[in-house]
Amino acid sequence: MADLYRNREQVQGYASYRPNYPPDLFNFILSKTTGRRQLAWDVGTGSGQAAVSLSSLFDAVVATDSSPEQISHAPTHLPNVRFVVTPPSLTIPDLHRLVAPPESIDLITVATALHWLDIPAFFSQAHAVLRRPGGVVAVWGYGCDLLIGGRRMEAINRRIYEAICPYWETNVREMVQDGYAGVDFPFEAVEGVEEGTAPVRKFTAEREMGVAELIGLWQTSTSYQRARKAGVELITEEVKEELKRAWVEEDGGEQLNNKKKMVRFPISLRIGKV
Repeated sequence: MADLYRNREQVQGYASYRPNYPPDLFNFILSKTTGRRQLAWDVGTGSGQAAVSLSSLFDAVVATDSSPEQISHAPTHLPNVRFVVTPPSLTIPDLHRLVAPPESIDLITVATALHWLDIPAFFSQAHAVLRRPGGVVAVWGYGCDLLIGGRRMEAINRRIYEAICPYWETNVREMVQDGYAGVDFPFEAVEGVEEGTAPVRKFTAEREMGVAELIGLWQTSTSYQRARKAGVELITEEVKEELKRAWVEEDGGEQLNNKKKMVRFPISLRIGKV
């Protein structure tokens, strides 16, 4: 992933177009912890959306990513958050040196990033640093089934997704769209959640977006960037104009004028403990 985010403008766009995660998601996760809130680790933090929310809930947060460009766009005003660029392959000794000592972390979060990780290695790392008993790992993400409001808009969005699919690794696409349900999750069930193959699907991220921001969301995706590298433009001027017409027409013919719509991102969560 880091190799796809070396362009400064693209990284800025990535940070600008993604939604923040809803408070009820964090409240649910916190309800499954032991109540200790000393240290959280946000893995694959990107530009820090989840880390920002965790900063108000924990005494300290360490937020890691293998992309220096992404980390460079993380917020700098959070005194209790330590942003760290980590190597793509992280040994257990390096984990303890760069992230946290053994059995010291109360919560690990992975927000729409598990598919970029070496998953077995990450789960081993999680077991090495989670506090026992009761340290919690929460993994969540959203796919491409955005709720935009309006059949035509959602049909165009679906068509863009289908065009992008060939440039998205099959295993990654299926993992994300299935809410990580097929991932072997080597953690104990938390109270009230039957761990198994079924993720918790009860949360929605929301963001007010204009049509240009929706286009930007797609254009800063890794699959779109792969298509561009292959010389293929998936979101042509014709597609942009079609989006703009649908955006206006489904608002009863109102002029565009940066009209915002509430775009909803359904979230799937896997959660467990040690």
